[in-house]
Amino acid sequence: MAVDPPFATQLYPLAACDLRALQDPDEARFLSDLLTGMDPWRILGYTASALRRYLLHSDAALHHYAVVVQGKTIGVVCVRYPWLRGAYLELFGLDAAYQGYGIGSEILGWIEGQTRLESRNVWVLVSAFNAQAGTFYKRRGFREIGILKDFVQPGYDELLLRKVLC
Repeated sequence: MAVDPPFATQLYPLAACDLRALQDPDEARFLSDLLTGMDPWRILGYTASALRRYLLHSDAALHHYAVVVQGKTIGVVCVRYPWLRGAYLELFGLDAAYQGYGIGSEILGWIEGQTRLESRNVWVLVSAFNAQAGTFYKRRGFREIGILKDFVQPGYDELLLRKVLC
């Protein structure tokens, strides 16, 4: 039986949510508006139009998924694969009302499972001021590799985190 390559399917039903390939401009507009009201995107000055363009941009190595719970879009996950012998979690945001229920952990587990099919690294950048996100990833086995000074915006550093999959 042939196995799909990592991140190749349009729909991934998980226990707590579904991940559906993001293609709808109205859904991208909703998600970009959601993200611009949240940190780190708010603090870093992202605009809804720039995020919307990113979410709809076609790139064979970038996989955009809407996070859907009981038919309601509550977030987005974008994974670049392949990237440095693994996957790069390029963007991950969930509506604050859905945080703390294990959805993020389940999605991260899905990313690790997809990556493990052919690679052994998962990468993510976290804004240094975003302690909640940093704690989330570090509790799940990510380790800080380096600091990218003034990477996204002057005055704000990003932390490069890596998890090596067994």
